[in-house]
Amino acid sequence: MGLVDEMNEACNTEEENNFSLVPTLDMSFDTMEDAKKFYQEYGKRCGFGIRTRTSKRDKNNIVYYLRLVCSREGKYVSNIRPEVKTLPSQTNECPAGITIARKNEKWFVRTVVLYHSHDLCPQTSNLIRGNRQLNMHAKHTLEVNDDAGVRTNKSFLSMVSEAGGYENMQFVERDARNYIGQHRRSLCKEGDGQALL
Repeated sequence: MGLVDEMNEACNTEEENNFSLVPTLDMSFDTMEDAKKFYQEYGKRCGFGIRTRTSKRDKNNIVYYLRLVCSREGKYVSNIRPEVKTLPSQTNECPAGITIARKNEKWFVRTVVLYHSHDLCPQTSNLIRGNRQLNMHAKHTLEVNDDAGVRTNKSFLSMVSEAGGYENMQFVERDARNYIGQHRRSLCKEGDGQALL
């Protein structure tokens, strides 16, 4: 049994102990958002990210079918020569995913594939792109430090030490930089509007 098989087995065995937390056929949800949140939480516990692969809409433009897959699903075809490429592709045709469909105002799980073709790492799943989030405290700290002239990397490092290390962080430095950029742009827009008045 390889490392990937061991990781998949450990995740599925752990989840079977609490049976209601593993996706199974004919599970029902009240809304599509509940189903997506459930699968995202399952992915976070097991150590993978999720994304929407396919959705179908009816004639009233309402979604009635949704395919949620592992974020490493699919095959990446690069138009850059391999010797020039600096980063490896994150997609590797992982088959894991679920299909949900609406029937009588409820959402039901129609297909489930739990096997992953890559390593799972639950310890760092909070740093997967779909699971990262800046809380209000972090946003406020970044804004105050930016207004005081503290560089973003220094603010981030102070939050890392406050959290007790990188493994306890819910976001990465790039998220902090992106938030500060958005904050600065919003201040400029508000200032431009006031200048016109």
